[in-house]
Parts: sequence; C-alpha cells; structure tokens
Amino acid sequence: MTEDWEERTAAAWATFDSYEEEREADFRAVIDLLVAELPADSPLGPFEQACAWDSTGHSDRAVPLYREALARGLSGYKGRRARIQLSSSLRNIGQADEGVKLLTPELVAPSDELDDAVRACLALCLADLGREREGLALVIGALAPHLPRYQRSMANYARLLVEPEESGS
Repeated sequence: MTEDWEERTAAAWATFDSYEEEREADFRAVIDLLVAELPADSPLGPFEQACAWDSTGHSDRAVPLYREALARGLSGYKGRRARIQLSSSLRNIGQADEGVKLLTPELVAPSDELDDAVRACLALCLADLGREREGLALVIGALAPHLPRYQRSMANYARLLVEPEESGS
C-alpha cells in the first residue's frame, strides 16, 4: 500500500455523498477497484469494503468484512475505527450485546479523537439492551469536556447515573 493509494481512496470517499441511492453499487465498485490493487492478505481490503457496504446501508454485509479485517491484523487508528463501525453494524443487525463486548475495552484504550465515537456507539448498544442509564452516562461524560461551562457538574451527574445509590442508614 502506498501513500498514493491512500490518497486515491480518500478521494473516492470524498465523492461518496454525490452517489444517489440507486447508484450505491457504483460507489462500492470504485472501492472494489482500489481494493484489487492491494495484496490479497491485506487487512485494508476487507476494511474498505466493509465501510462501503456499511455506508450504503448494508450492515449485514459489512459485519463479516470488518471481522476479516480485524482477524488479518488491522490495528492502530483504522483498527479502532473498524471496532467502532463493527459494533454499530452489530447493533443494526440485532447483536448489540456483541457490540458492547467489542467496544467496552476501547474505553480504556489509549485516547484519541475516536474516544467520543466509542462512547456514542457503546451508548447506543447499551440502550438497545435496556441499559439506558449506562448509555446516557457515557454520552454525558463524553459531552462534558466540550461544554464551555458545567464540565465538573456534568461529569459528576454522569457518574451518579451509574453509581449505586447510598443506602439510607
């Protein structure tokens, strides 16, 4: 994989919104042509294809491709993106519990710009499992640092949503 390949792939994704719904297969074909340039065992191939299927509304087709990319060793930033997107896709196909298992370790992973996306996707998975208070705590906790005021209060409120209540003794 070369820097040129990455640039052409980014350029293809930059055109995604110009594809009407009836032309989504055309977009996936563009991604498939780029993937065909990669070595057969590259984890980037199934990752990009999963993203294309996912972005065109086919979570069911994306899930096995995300899994394949991760199994082939996709790591770092794109590996984290794959885990976030896989969790979201799992939720979309009714497997939110698996999404929670996949994303929970990401809460203690080295911090990066994807931290809030981890929390948002995890919150959605938790909500689907009837664990709305945990999900809300994650979302408020993620939002708090971005607020111009009330950061400490919101962080405390988020914590209190999931802490066991003190007994009245």
